[in-house]
Amino acid sequence: MKGSTSLRVKELLREKGWTTKILAEKTGMSESYLTHIKNGTRRWNEDSLRKLANAFEISPIDLFAENRKRTDNIDNNVSMPEQSDVELKVQIVPVVGDIPSNPSPYNNQLMQITTGFKDVFIPVLNNTDTAMFALAIENNLMAPAFVKGDRLIVSPEIWARSGDIAAVEYGNDTPIKTVTRVAYTEDFIVLESVNQKAAPIALIRGKDHFRIIGRVIQRIQNLV
Repeated sequence: MKGSTSLRVKELLREKGWTTKILAEKTGMSESYLTHIKNGTRRWNEDSLRKLANAFEISPIDLFAENRKRTDNIDNNVSMPEQSDVELKVQIVPVVGDIPSNPSPYNNQLMQITTGFKDVFIPVLNNTDTAMFALAIENNLMAPAFVKGDRLIVSPEIWARSGDIAAVEYGNDTPIKTVTRVAYTEDFIVLESVNQKAAPIALIRGKDHFRIIGRVIQRIQNLV
């Protein structure tokens, strides 16, 4: 397991002062399996993720090593129910350095490798779009909306409505791929910069080339 798919089990055990045996008792999982999870030598699944979160009394997303949110106001009395009717779905999304023209598991992996993000992934909860990708923001051209180090989760499955931020492709001669806010009128498609620092671009419907690659559904900030 690499990158952000690894779990903080070893760190959380130290914080709690627990042994692997104690964790096994609390989760109902074997010590052997938990040792593999702790050392990153075996892949966790959704059921084990839920049981670990229940045992440590944290959100499942906070189990991940590189993508937990910071807070200065932690309520230690909050606990998760032992049983829940909500099915947890975790999608491991590849990080890419450029927007894929035609997102798919294969094309996203190819873009991931060619843009220098091989084996870098981000967990996303409760979205089953297999063509999702995480666009790495590597400069501050979209600041303060998005800044260097951000990861934008883009879902090609979700259509961008007027006012949404999306990854798009436009331009008749040399198509440009970018992240922009999209607005629709009867005759035009208007592209607005996410930080409103550049003049809007008006495309004529049915004449100028334009397509939605995917809607930005989540921003993950780099808090390190």
